[in-house]
Amino acid sequence: MQRHEMIDHARLVMRDNDRGTYTVPTHGLYPFQWNWDSALSALGFSHFDEARAWQELTTLMAHQWADGMVPHIIFHRPDDGYFPGPEVWGTGHTPPTSGITQPAVAGFAVARIHARAHDKVLADEQARALLPKIHAWHQWFYRCRDPQGTGLVAVLHPWETGRDNSVDWDAAFERVPTEGVAPFTRRDTTHANPAHRPTDDQYKRYIWLVQTFRALEWDNTKLHDASPFQMVDPGFNAILIRSCHDIADLAERLGLDEIAVQSRDMARRGLDAMETLWNDRLGQFACLDRTTGDLLDSPSIGGILAAFAPIPKARAAALSQRVEVLSHSCKYLVPSHDPTSADFEGLRYWRGPIWLIVNFMIADGLEQAGETAMVPRIVGDCLALIEDSGFAEYHDPITAEPCGGAHFTWTAAMVIELLYAHGLVV
Repeated sequence: MQRHEMIDHARLVMRDNDRGTYTVPTHGLYPFQWNWDSALSALGFSHFDEARAWQELTTLMAHQWADGMVPHIIFHRPDDGYFPGPEVWGTGHTPPTSGITQPAVAGFAVARIHARAHDKVLADEQARALLPKIHAWHQWFYRCRDPQGTGLVAVLHPWETGRDNSVDWDAAFERVPTEGVAPFTRRDTTHANPAHRPTDDQYKRYIWLVQTFRALEWDNTKLHDASPFQMVDPGFNAILIRSCHDIADLAERLGLDEIAVQSRDMARRGLDAMETLWNDRLGQFACLDRTTGDLLDSPSIGGILAAFAPIPKARAAALSQRVEVLSHSCKYLVPSHDPTSADFEGLRYWRGPIWLIVNFMIADGLEQAGETAMVPRIVGDCLALIEDSGFAEYHDPITAEPCGGAHFTWTAAMVIELLYAHGLVV
C-alpha cells in the first residue's frame, strides 16, 4: 500500500466513525464517545481538518463533572449494543456518562495540535477555552486519586487505565469479589472474537466495582479508600505527567500564569515520584499495588509507556534497551506483554497484542528524550501491521493477526499522525 493510499484509507475510517461533534471508536463494538480515544483521534483530524480536531476535544471536555473528573464514556445516543450501558452506571448525568475516567492524554493533544496549527487564531481561542478545564481535571487526579500526596495517582478500576485485562491487575483483581454481581449479558463478544476479549470472570469483577462505586453515589471523595483495587500504573501516570508538563509550557505562552505554575509543580512532583516505580530486575518501570505496597514484577507495556513522560535520559535509554530486547521475541513491536513470559497471550486484548496508540506514545517519548535508536523500528512496524492486516483495534505481535474491532478510529488517527510527524508523506 502506498503511503498516500494509507492516508486516504485512514481518513475514510475516521470519517465513517465521525458523528459530527465526536467520533466513536468503531461501529457496533464501541458505539459511544470514549475519552482517550477522542483525544488521540483529534491528533489525526488535526492534519486535515483543524476545526474538527478542536471540536472533538471541546465535545469531550463539555461533559466534565463539577468536581473536575472527565468520564471515560459519554453516552450521546441510546444504543443497546454495548454493556454496561448508562442504566448500569447510574451517574445521573445528562447526557449519561460513566463514573470513572481514563488516561489524561487530552492535555498533550491540545498542546501538540496548538503547536503545529495553521490557524493560529483558532488555536489560541480553543486552547484558552480548554486549558482551564483540562487543568481542573489534572488537579482532580491529584486531589482524589493521590489523597496522601505521594505525587502518583492510583486507578480504581482496570478500565481507567485503558489496559483493561493486563496481567498487571491479576493478583490485585483477586481481591475484587464476584458475589453479589447482578446478572448481565455481555455485548462485546457478539462483535468480536471472545478469544480476543477479557474473560467472563474478569467482567464480573469489573461490574462489582461499578456497582460498589454506584452505591457510594460516585462520590470521588470516598471512592479511593473504598476500592479494593488501587493500582499505581507508571504508564497512566506518565501520560498525566506529560500532559501537565506540556500544558505548563502552553499556558505560559498564552499568559495563563497560574495554570502554568501549578501544572509545572504537578509534573515535577510526579516525575520525582516515578523513581519509586523503577524495577531493576525488569529494567523498566512497574506497577505499584497501593493496597499492599508491593512493586509488581510484571513485564508489561505500562512500564515502557513511562517513556512518554519527560523522564531522566538514563531511564529513557534503559527503556529503549528494553524495547530492543523485546524485539528478539516478536516480529512486530511493541507487544503489550513480554512474549517470553508465561502470561503472554498474543490475541487477548492487553495481555500481548500491539496497540498503535501505545507505540506512538513510546516512540514520541523516546524521541523527546533523544533516544531515537528504536523509533524507526517502532514506526515501521506500525505501518507494516496496517499493510499486512488493516486498521484493526490491535494486532498479534508475532503473526500480525487483526484483533478486536475493525475499521478502528484511533488506529487510523495514529497512522496519519505517524506518517506526517515522521515526514513519511508530504
